Amino acid sequence: MAGNDNGSLTLALADAVLEGALVLPPGASAIVAFAHGSGSSRFSPRNRAAAQVFNRAGIGTLLFDLLSPEEKSLDEVTQEFRFNIALLSQRLAGVIDWLRRQPRTGHLHLGLFGAETGAAAVLIAAAEHPDLVRAVVCRGGRPDLAGRFLPKVQAPSLLIVGERDTSLLALNRQAAGQISCQHQLEIIAGASHLFEEAGTLDRVQQLASNWFVTWLVAGHSPETGP
Repeated sequence: MAGNDNGSLTLALADAVLEGALVLPPGASAIVAFAHGSGSSRFSPRNRAAAQVFNRAGIGTLLFDLLSPEEKSLDEVTQEFRFNIALLSQRLAGVIDWLRRQPRTGHLHLGLFGAETGAAAVLIAAAEHPDLVRAVVCRGGRPDLAGRFLPKVQAPSLLIVGERDTSLLALNRQAAGQISCQHQLEIIAGASHLFEEAGTLDRVQQLASNWFVTWLVAGHSPETGP
């Protein structure tokens, strides 16, 4: 791990070197890794705002680019990577392994937060790492793209979608019906896809923070419930 005092670092994975930002509040017992949506990055303002809310709750956060700088440059022209869910979930799996190897993060309870296409990536990663991923939150996401992995998810999963985002709401309801573990679908009243309406994004962030505090910090398990 290479990093500096402001939390920025590079993550050397088997198939790529990624840029990221790690924040660990004093005494943190849990960390949330973010998977951004198509065409976005670790600088996503909505993800950064959510990370700050989690940090204030005592939860560490890792924001990172799912694509290497070279892949991102190519994707801006061809868009060939942003909807490659298999690649994105594989990349997230590499980040999970990276977190397990780091002395500062290897012992922390792990949650995943996914937005848009990143929602599918976090659900697939959770299904493939049931012993490591303890909670999942998807915001305005495409969990349906996780397909056959949905019934295999064991981590308590919260799906958040805007009431006015009707097509995405239908896809989230469909996905929720395939998740057999502890899960919840939260519909934000009056909200559209990007939660730009007054107070809606704050509501999303608080719901997500509460979910992670419940399942990562408060000692609950999928077996016992909250």
